[in-house]
Amino acid sequence: MAGPVRFEVEDGIAVATIANPPVNALSAALRGALLDAVRRTEADPAIRALVIAAEGRTFIAGADISEFGKPPLPPPLPEVCAALDACPKPIVAAIHGAALGGGLEIAMACSARLVGPGAKLGLPEVKLGLLPGSGGTQRAPRLMGAAAALKLMVDGEPLGAKAAVAAGLADALVEDDLPAAAKAQAATLAVGPLPEPVSRRDAGLGPREAFEKAAAALAKRAETEPNIAACIAAVRDAYETPFAQAVAKEREAFWALIKDPRSQALRHVFFAEREAAKIPNMPEGTKPRAVGRAAVLGAGTMGGGIAMCFANAGIPVRVIETDQAALDRGMARLRGTYDASVKRGSLTEAARDARMALIEGAVGLDAASDADMIVEAVFEEMGLKKEIFGTLDRVAKPGAVLASNTSYLDIDEMAAATSRPGDVLGMHFFSPANVMKLLEVVRARHTSPDALATAVEVGRKLAKVPVVVGVCYGFVGNRMLARRTAQAERLLLEGALPEQVDAALTGFGFRMGPFAMSDLAGIDVGWRARKASGRRAPVADALAAAGRYGQKTGSGFYLYPEGARAGVPDPEMPALIARIAEAEGVQRREIAAEEILDRLVLPMVNEGARILEEGVAARAGDIDVVWLHGYNWPAWRGGPMHHADALGLAHVAARLDEFARITGDDSLKPAPLLARLAAEGRGFASLKQPG
Repeated sequence: MAGPVRFEVEDGIAVATIANPPVNALSAALRGALLDAVRRTEADPAIRALVIAAEGRTFIAGADISEFGKPPLPPPLPEVCAALDACPKPIVAAIHGAALGGGLEIAMACSARLVGPGAKLGLPEVKLGLLPGSGGTQRAPRLMGAAAALKLMVDGEPLGAKAAVAAGLADALVEDDLPAAAKAQAATLAVGPLPEPVSRRDAGLGPREAFEKAAAALAKRAETEPNIAACIAAVRDAYETPFAQAVAKEREAFWALIKDPRSQALRHVFFAEREAAKIPNMPEGTKPRAVGRAAVLGAGTMGGGIAMCFANAGIPVRVIETDQAALDRGMARLRGTYDASVKRGSLTEAARDARMALIEGAVGLDAASDADMIVEAVFEEMGLKKEIFGTLDRVAKPGAVLASNTSYLDIDEMAAATSRPGDVLGMHFFSPANVMKLLEVVRARHTSPDALATAVEVGRKLAKVPVVVGVCYGFVGNRMLARRTAQAERLLLEGALPEQVDAALTGFGFRMGPFAMSDLAGIDVGWRARKASGRRAPVADALAAAGRYGQKTGSGFYLYPEGARAGVPDPEMPALIARIAEAEGVQRREIAAEEILDRLVLPMVNEGARILEEGVAARAGDIDVVWLHGYNWPAWRGGPMHHADALGLAHVAARLDEFARITGDDSLKPAPLLARLAAEGRGFASLKQPG
């Protein structure tokens, strides 16, 4: 079998062509073949220079993920990069596609880098909880300046070809024949003098002050993300430490991060997102339907945000309302959102106008007749939704995907209102829809495979992270959130204060606690929903009944003096809660911060176990992805199910048993799946992956 690198020599120029499909990942075999190419170039006096090129869509897309978690195989990548850097003959990298992670580290160790129009150069190791570990933290600053290199590393996003050249990361953009240009460049460099190796280009680091300013701006992230702190320290070493010593320290930091629990959580996130993209039980050869035009029913906050998602992706969309006044309000709100982006500088006026041109307003459901996908985004009222789907059954063209943006309700019941249940599914966007990345794609009982594939494919085009879930009240995210919400309210009755509950979650890594979030959303929103379903939340209900709806009224769980955005504790709140607790017959006590956190998080894990056992979610990692992208779970904690595995399910089960005993709430007892895994000494990660 041919090796991963084809080595050829013509007119004294060697060309090492990488052929390691599908993405030319840096396997041990590829590393060895590249090292051999360098040594052959050095040893043969007839060879004047070496070009490293690649076949396929990419140059080198990074590490071989099949080697993750296994003992390292020789040769290590730093050895290959060192050999490239030290070669006495010029080496030119011809980068036609993605050069990511170790792929860019290979390129940076060469004498020169030429890029094609489709090239993307980046160091995305931050997304795996790591830092570049083969000289990248030292060579990138010497090519593009330390401040810019630090940004490249901590953002984790690649630069396009033109941007890479402008930054100094690449030498030139070649529009046509990249291999020929690389050979010509190699021949020119072979005449001499040989360019100074990147490892010795200290003058390229740029002003120390600019780097320190960039590092200071990352201080908050560095507190919780060890890879960010490690990147800052490594780039600082470029100023303070000789190159070889700095590379050795970089490698030590890399291996320390491999073992760091926060870094491990980030790698779990990376692989969980990859798995979530695979739809379980999908017939082979299923293809999505074409979606050239969409319609969104409802021009409210959610409907407008969903319409923006389509327009941002270049898909024409029609926003439909029941009357002109509601449509006008919705279109004005939508336009205002785009205008705010222009004012912030995140969108140009031309881009705003182009997107607005893709959004059309209309009155009446007949306007959805030519849409390939229709997303209903009206009030959470089943009767209304069934009426709409019944009308869509008549109006929508054959083959149109009919989706509901419901947060809670039964998609099967909506589908039953049509004669085409195979076309019906859920597409649950999260607010604000034009910002939040999660899309819960709800597979109903009769949803056809191609309709499901269409929703997932469209979700990706809309720059969302689609996760396929099953039908149940609240699906995955909101079903688990309901457990946390119930415990937060119960903790108030038992003795905690809103600021203590919120502090437990913000200390854990969430941006906001449940009561600050409730004040922001409006306490009256949940109050109306509870009254409609016959549920109670005594403290929140009392606040709502008193007209304390949160930020919009100046008081809720917190006080908001003079329209302040951040709440302050209400000195009357302890007495108010105590009166309600007495009326409810709840004995109050001091509650430790550790118990508050566990009472908020572990019941969600328990509900996640039930969701897995029922098949509503296919994988524990899918649940983690939902919480990461829909509810801002801190990525460095990996998601609720990963967090439980890190704690140990035996510990989780014991704590849940304890909480059930303390509160008398049997729903807190460990779910059967959790109890079984705990007894077997296993975690959620050990569960068999679906086909």
